[in-house]
Amino acid sequence: MEFREDVLGAPYEAAELPLAADAEGAVSATLVRRLVKGSDRAVLYVHGYNDYFFQTHLADHYVELGYSFYALDLRKYGRSLRPHHSPNFVRDLSEYDEELDAAVRIIREEDGHRRLLLNGHSTGGLVGALWAGRRAGRGLVDALFLNSPFLALPTAPAVRTVGGPAVSAIARLSPTRVLPSSLNPHYTHSLHRDHRGEWDFDLRLKPAEGFPLFAGWLAAINRGQREVRAGIGIDVPVLLMASTASIATTKWHAALHHADGVLRADDIAALGPRLGRHVTVIRIKGGMHDLVLSGEAARTQTFTELDRWLATYLPAPDAPADGPAGDAPVAGRTSA
Repeated sequence: MEFREDVLGAPYEAAELPLAADAEGAVSATLVRRLVKGSDRAVLYVHGYNDYFFQTHLADHYVELGYSFYALDLRKYGRSLRPHHSPNFVRDLSEYDEELDAAVRIIREEDGHRRLLLNGHSTGGLVGALWAGRRAGRGLVDALFLNSPFLALPTAPAVRTVGGPAVSAIARLSPTRVLPSSLNPHYTHSLHRDHRGEWDFDLRLKPAEGFPLFAGWLAAINRGQREVRAGIGIDVPVLLMASTASIATTKWHAALHHADGVLRADDIAALGPRLGRHVTVIRIKGGMHDLVLSGEAARTQTFTELDRWLATYLPAPDAPADGPAGDAPVAGRTSA
Protein backbone atom coordinates (compact mmCIF):
# COMPACT_ATOMS: atom_id res chain seq x y z
CA MET A 1 0.00 0.00 0.00
CA GLU A 2 1.34 3.39 -0.98
CA PHE A 3 -0.12 6.87 -0.45
CA ARG A 4 0.12 9.19 -3.42
CA GLU A 5 -1.25 12.65 -4.09
CA ASP A 6 -5.03 12.52 -4.29
CA VAL A 7 -7.16 13.93 -7.11
CA LEU A 8 -7.95 16.82 -4.74
CA GLY A 9 -4.27 17.77 -4.79
CA ALA A 10 -1.90 18.42 -1.91
CA PRO A 11 -2.15 18.11 1.08
CA TYR A 12 -4.50 15.20 0.36
CA GLU A 13 -3.04 11.75 -0.24
CA ALA A 14 -4.82 8.56 -1.23
CA ALA A 15 -4.05 4.86 -1.09
CA GLU A 16 -5.88 1.90 -2.59
CA LEU A 17 -6.92 -0.74 -0.05
CA PRO A 18 -7.12 -4.15 -1.80
CA LEU A 19 -10.08 -6.21 -0.59
CA ALA A 20 -11.29 -9.75 -1.07
CA ALA A 21 -12.72 -10.27 -4.56
CA ASP A 22 -16.45 -10.81 -4.95
CA ALA A 23 -18.65 -12.20 -7.71
CA GLU A 24 -17.83 -9.22 -9.92
CA GLY A 25 -14.06 -9.64 -9.57
CA ALA A 26 -11.40 -7.42 -8.01
CA VAL A 27 -12.58 -5.01 -5.32
CA SER A 28 -10.81 -2.21 -3.45
CA ALA A 29 -11.56 0.81 -1.30
CA THR A 30 -9.71 4.13 -1.23
CA LEU A 31 -8.37 5.81 1.89
CA VAL A 32 -7.77 9.55 1.62
CA ARG A 33 -5.79 11.31 4.31
CA ARG A 34 -4.59 14.75 5.37
CA LEU A 35 -2.19 14.45 8.29
CA VAL A 36 -1.66 16.89 11.15
CA LYS A 37 1.95 16.55 12.28
CA GLY A 38 2.27 15.45 15.88
CA SER A 39 -1.44 14.87 16.44
CA ASP A 40 -2.63 11.76 18.27
CA ARG A 41 -6.27 12.38 17.26
CA ALA A 42 -7.89 11.45 13.96
CA VAL A 43 -11.29 11.35 12.30
CA LEU A 44 -12.45 8.83 9.71
CA TYR A 45 -15.20 10.13 7.40
CA VAL A 46 -17.55 7.71 5.61
CA HIS A 47 -19.73 9.11 2.81
CA GLY A 48 -23.33 8.40 1.90
CA TYR A 49 -25.11 6.61 -0.96
CA ASN A 50 -24.44 7.94 -4.48
CA ASP A 51 -21.56 9.87 -2.93
CA TYR A 52 -17.81 10.10 -2.30
CA PHE A 53 -15.46 12.32 -0.32
CA PHE A 54 -15.12 15.86 -1.70
CA GLN A 55 -16.02 18.03 1.30
CA THR A 56 -12.64 19.66 1.86
CA HIS A 57 -14.15 22.33 4.12
CA LEU A 58 -15.10 19.52 6.51
CA ALA A 59 -11.50 18.36 6.52
CA ASP A 60 -10.36 21.96 7.05
CA HIS A 61 -12.54 22.18 10.14
CA TYR A 62 -11.17 19.02 11.71
CA VAL A 63 -7.59 19.98 10.89
CA GLU A 64 -8.10 23.33 12.62
CA LEU A 65 -9.19 21.36 15.69
CA GLY A 66 -5.97 19.34 15.54
CA TYR A 67 -7.37 16.14 13.99
CA SER A 68 -5.66 14.26 11.21
CA PHE A 69 -8.37 13.72 8.63
CA TYR A 70 -9.12 10.47 6.82
CA ALA A 71 -11.95 9.59 4.43
CA LEU A 72 -12.98 6.27 2.91
CA ASP A 73 -14.42 5.93 -0.55
CA LEU A 74 -16.11 2.60 0.03
CA ARG A 75 -15.94 -0.26 -2.46
CA LYS A 76 -17.73 0.51 -5.74
CA TYR A 77 -18.12 4.21 -4.86
CA GLY A 78 -16.25 7.28 -6.04
CA ARG A 79 -12.51 6.75 -6.36
CA SER A 80 -13.03 3.00 -5.81
CA LEU A 81 -15.55 2.42 -8.62
CA ARG A 82 -14.25 0.33 -11.54
CA PRO A 83 -15.83 -0.41 -14.96
CA HIS A 84 -16.67 -4.03 -14.00
CA HIS A 85 -18.53 -2.97 -10.83
CA SER A 86 -22.24 -2.54 -10.23
CA PRO A 87 -22.06 0.91 -8.59
CA ASN A 88 -22.66 0.99 -4.82
CA PHE A 89 -23.55 -2.72 -4.75
CA VAL A 90 -23.09 -5.05 -1.79
CA ARG A 91 -25.14 -8.02 -0.64
CA ASP A 92 -24.73 -7.19 3.05
CA LEU A 93 -23.58 -4.07 4.88
CA SER A 94 -21.13 -6.15 6.92
CA GLU A 95 -19.02 -6.43 3.75
CA TYR A 96 -17.83 -2.90 4.51
CA ASP A 97 -16.26 -4.15 7.76
CA GLU A 98 -13.22 -5.18 5.72
CA GLU A 99 -12.31 -1.67 4.58
CA LEU A 100 -13.31 -0.07 7.88
CA ASP A 101 -11.08 -2.50 9.77
CA ALA A 102 -8.22 -1.86 7.34
CA ALA A 103 -8.58 1.92 7.58
CA VAL A 104 -8.68 1.86 11.38
CA ARG A 105 -5.58 -0.34 11.49
CA ILE A 106 -3.70 2.15 9.30
CA ILE A 107 -4.87 5.14 11.31
CA ARG A 108 -4.03 3.62 14.68
CA GLU A 109 -1.13 1.22 14.08
CA GLU A 110 0.71 2.62 11.08
CA ASP A 111 0.05 6.35 11.52
CA GLY A 112 0.08 6.21 15.32
CA HIS A 113 -3.17 7.93 16.31
CA ARG A 114 -4.41 7.02 19.79
CA ARG A 115 -7.94 8.41 19.58
CA LEU A 116 -10.38 8.11 16.70
CA LEU A 117 -13.72 9.71 15.82
CA LEU A 118 -15.87 8.02 13.18
CA ASN A 119 -17.92 10.57 11.17
CA GLY A 120 -20.56 8.96 8.96
CA HIS A 121 -23.06 10.66 6.67
CA SER A 122 -26.37 9.09 5.55
CA THR A 123 -25.65 5.52 4.40
CA GLY A 124 -22.14 5.95 5.78
CA GLY A 125 -23.75 6.74 9.11
CA LEU A 126 -25.73 3.50 9.02
CA VAL A 127 -22.71 1.49 7.90
CA GLY A 128 -20.45 3.09 10.50
CA ALA A 129 -22.94 2.63 13.33
CA LEU A 130 -23.47 -1.06 12.54
CA TRP A 131 -19.70 -1.59 12.33
CA ALA A 132 -19.21 0.17 15.68
CA GLY A 133 -21.87 -2.05 17.23
CA ARG A 134 -20.19 -5.20 15.93
CA ARG A 135 -16.80 -3.96 17.16
CA ALA A 136 -18.02 -2.90 20.62
CA GLY A 137 -15.56 -3.67 23.39
CA ARG A 138 -12.48 -3.68 21.17
CA GLY A 139 -11.47 -0.04 21.60
CA LEU A 140 -11.20 0.65 17.86
CA VAL A 141 -13.16 3.90 17.95
CA ASP A 142 -13.67 6.47 20.71
CA ALA A 143 -16.78 8.32 19.50
CA LEU A 144 -19.17 8.65 16.55
CA PHE A 145 -20.63 11.68 14.80
CA LEU A 146 -23.54 10.70 12.56
CA ASN A 147 -24.74 13.32 10.09
CA SER A 148 -28.33 12.48 8.98
CA PRO A 149 -27.69 8.71 9.17
CA PHE A 150 -29.82 6.43 7.00
CA LEU A 151 -31.59 4.70 9.89
CA ALA A 152 -34.96 4.38 8.12
CA LEU A 153 -36.34 4.43 4.61
CA PRO A 154 -38.27 7.62 3.83
CA THR A 155 -41.56 5.72 3.69
CA ALA A 156 -44.38 4.97 6.11
CA PRO A 157 -43.80 2.02 8.48
CA ALA A 158 -46.64 0.07 6.86
CA VAL A 159 -44.98 0.41 3.45
CA ARG A 160 -41.66 -0.78 4.89
CA THR A 161 -43.36 -3.76 6.53
CA VAL A 162 -45.01 -4.87 3.29
CA GLY A 163 -42.23 -3.88 0.90
CA GLY A 164 -39.29 -5.30 2.85
CA PRO A 165 -40.13 -9.01 2.36
CA ALA A 166 -40.87 -8.41 -1.33
CA VAL A 167 -37.48 -6.76 -1.86
CA SER A 168 -35.78 -9.60 0.04
CA ALA A 169 -37.48 -12.19 -2.16
CA ILE A 170 -36.36 -10.41 -5.33
CA ALA A 171 -32.83 -10.01 -3.96
CA ARG A 172 -32.50 -13.74 -3.24
CA LEU A 173 -33.33 -14.59 -6.84
CA SER A 174 -31.69 -11.64 -8.61
CA PRO A 175 -29.57 -9.40 -6.36
CA THR A 176 -28.52 -7.09 -9.21
CA ARG A 177 -32.06 -6.60 -10.49
CA VAL A 178 -32.67 -2.87 -10.91
CA LEU A 179 -35.61 -1.46 -8.96
CA PRO A 180 -37.43 1.84 -9.50
CA SER A 181 -35.50 4.56 -7.68
CA SER A 182 -37.00 7.48 -5.79
CA LEU A 183 -33.75 9.45 -5.72
CA ASN A 184 -34.61 13.08 -6.33
CA PRO A 185 -32.17 14.74 -8.79
CA HIS A 186 -33.12 18.13 -7.40
CA TYR A 187 -31.30 17.32 -4.16
CA THR A 188 -28.02 17.10 -6.04
CA HIS A 189 -29.00 20.19 -8.03
CA SER A 190 -29.49 22.04 -4.73
CA LEU A 191 -25.84 21.32 -3.92
CA HIS A 192 -23.88 21.67 -7.16
CA ARG A 193 -22.67 25.09 -8.22
CA ASP A 194 -23.56 24.43 -11.87
CA HIS A 195 -27.21 24.16 -10.83
CA ARG A 196 -28.66 25.77 -7.68
CA GLY A 197 -25.94 25.11 -5.11
CA GLU A 198 -22.53 26.37 -3.98
CA TRP A 199 -20.39 23.22 -4.04
CA ASP A 200 -18.17 21.67 -6.68
CA PHE A 201 -17.95 17.89 -7.09
CA ASP A 202 -17.66 15.32 -9.86
CA LEU A 203 -21.11 14.61 -11.26
CA ARG A 204 -19.79 11.37 -12.76
CA LEU A 205 -19.17 10.07 -9.24
CA LYS A 206 -22.24 11.71 -7.69
CA PRO A 207 -24.75 11.92 -10.57
CA ALA A 208 -27.95 13.85 -10.02
CA GLU A 209 -30.09 10.95 -11.22
CA GLY A 210 -28.09 8.48 -9.16
CA PHE A 211 -26.85 5.03 -10.10
CA PRO A 212 -29.16 2.02 -10.55
CA LEU A 213 -30.93 0.87 -7.39
CA PHE A 214 -30.15 -2.82 -6.96
CA ALA A 215 -32.47 -5.20 -5.11
CA GLY A 216 -29.59 -6.81 -3.23
CA TRP A 217 -28.34 -3.47 -1.95
CA LEU A 218 -31.81 -2.38 -0.81
CA ALA A 219 -32.34 -5.70 0.95
CA ALA A 220 -29.03 -5.17 2.75
CA ILE A 221 -30.19 -1.71 3.84
CA ASN A 222 -33.47 -3.19 5.12
CA ARG A 223 -31.59 -5.76 7.21
CA GLY A 224 -29.26 -3.12 8.61
CA GLN A 225 -32.15 -0.88 9.57
CA ARG A 226 -33.91 -3.76 11.29
CA GLU A 227 -30.77 -4.25 13.37
CA VAL A 228 -30.91 -0.60 14.38
CA ARG A 229 -34.56 -0.86 15.41
CA ALA A 230 -33.65 -3.85 17.59
CA GLY A 231 -30.75 -1.92 19.18
CA ILE A 232 -27.07 -2.30 18.27
CA GLY A 233 -25.22 -1.53 21.51
CA ILE A 234 -22.58 1.01 20.51
CA ASP A 235 -20.38 1.41 23.59
CA VAL A 236 -18.91 4.87 22.97
CA PRO A 237 -20.55 8.34 22.88
CA VAL A 238 -22.60 9.05 19.77
CA LEU A 239 -23.58 12.46 18.40
CA LEU A 240 -26.50 12.25 15.98
CA MET A 241 -27.58 15.34 14.06
CA ALA A 242 -30.52 15.80 11.72
CA SER A 243 -32.48 18.67 10.27
CA THR A 244 -35.60 19.99 11.97
CA ALA A 245 -37.59 19.53 8.75
CA SER A 246 -37.92 17.28 5.70
CA ILE A 247 -39.38 17.75 2.26
CA ALA A 248 -40.62 15.11 -0.18
CA THR A 249 -40.92 16.43 -3.71
CA THR A 250 -40.25 15.30 -7.27
CA LYS A 251 -39.98 18.90 -8.48
CA TRP A 252 -37.67 21.75 -7.64
CA HIS A 253 -38.64 23.57 -4.46
CA ALA A 254 -36.71 26.27 -2.65
CA ALA A 255 -37.26 24.38 0.62
CA LEU A 256 -34.63 21.87 -0.56
CA HIS A 257 -32.09 24.46 0.61
CA HIS A 258 -33.51 24.43 4.14
CA ALA A 259 -34.71 20.86 4.84
CA ASP A 260 -33.72 17.23 4.39
CA GLY A 261 -34.76 16.38 0.84
CA VAL A 262 -33.70 12.73 1.07
CA LEU A 263 -34.77 11.22 4.42
CA ARG A 264 -37.33 11.86 7.14
CA ALA A 265 -35.42 13.77 9.78
CA ASP A 266 -37.98 12.95 12.49
CA ASP A 267 -37.45 9.21 11.90
CA ILE A 268 -33.69 9.64 12.18
CA ALA A 269 -33.98 11.49 15.49
CA ALA A 270 -36.50 9.01 16.91
CA LEU A 271 -34.24 6.04 16.20
CA GLY A 272 -31.12 7.64 17.68
CA PRO A 273 -31.53 6.10 21.17
CA ARG A 274 -31.54 2.61 19.60
CA LEU A 275 -27.85 3.02 18.72
CA GLY A 276 -26.51 2.75 22.26
CA ARG A 277 -26.78 4.00 25.84
CA HIS A 278 -24.91 7.26 25.31
CA VAL A 279 -26.48 9.17 22.42
CA THR A 280 -26.86 12.93 21.97
CA VAL A 281 -29.49 13.98 19.42
CA ILE A 282 -29.36 17.52 18.02
CA ARG A 283 -31.70 19.01 15.41
CA ILE A 284 -30.38 21.71 13.09
CA LYS A 285 -32.83 24.36 11.91
CA GLY A 286 -32.52 24.94 8.17
CA GLY A 287 -30.27 21.92 7.71
CA MET A 288 -30.13 20.04 4.43
CA HIS A 289 -29.63 16.27 4.21
CA ASP A 290 -25.86 16.65 4.35
CA LEU A 291 -25.73 19.15 7.19
CA VAL A 292 -22.18 20.28 6.41
CA LEU A 293 -23.34 21.26 2.89
CA SER A 294 -26.25 23.33 4.22
CA GLY A 295 -26.55 27.08 3.95
CA GLU A 296 -24.11 29.13 5.98
CA ALA A 297 -26.27 29.57 9.09
CA ALA A 298 -27.17 25.89 9.44
CA ARG A 299 -23.65 24.81 8.51
CA THR A 300 -22.15 27.11 11.14
CA GLN A 301 -24.56 25.79 13.76
CA THR A 302 -23.64 22.22 12.83
CA PHE A 303 -19.95 22.89 13.37
CA THR A 304 -20.62 24.82 16.57
CA GLU A 305 -22.59 21.94 18.04
CA LEU A 306 -19.98 19.43 16.89
CA ASP A 307 -17.16 21.44 18.49
CA ARG A 308 -19.05 21.73 21.78
CA TRP A 309 -19.71 18.00 21.85
CA LEU A 310 -16.13 17.08 20.95
CA ALA A 311 -14.79 19.36 23.68
CA THR A 312 -16.88 17.38 26.17
CA TYR A 313 -16.50 13.81 24.98
CA LEU A 314 -13.24 13.79 23.01
CA PRO A 315 -11.27 16.71 24.46
CA ALA A 316 -7.76 17.68 23.43
CA PRO A 317 -5.05 15.98 25.56
CA ASP A 318 -4.44 19.14 27.58
CA ALA A 319 -8.14 20.07 27.93
CA PRO A 320 -10.23 18.43 30.68
CA ALA A 321 -13.70 17.26 29.81
CA ASP A 322 -16.27 19.70 31.14
CA GLY A 323 -19.58 17.98 30.52
CA PRO A 324 -21.53 14.80 31.29
CA ALA A 325 -19.56 11.59 31.59
CA GLY A 326 -20.29 7.89 31.85
CA ASP A 327 -22.97 5.85 30.12
CA ALA A 328 -26.06 7.92 30.91
CA PRO A 329 -28.16 8.98 27.91
CA VAL A 330 -28.11 12.64 26.99
CA ALA A 331 -31.36 14.40 26.12
CA GLY A 332 -31.67 15.72 22.60
CA ARG A 333 -32.20 19.34 21.76
CA THR A 334 -33.04 21.51 18.80
CA SER A 335 -30.62 24.16 17.59
CA ALA A 336 -32.34 27.36 16.58
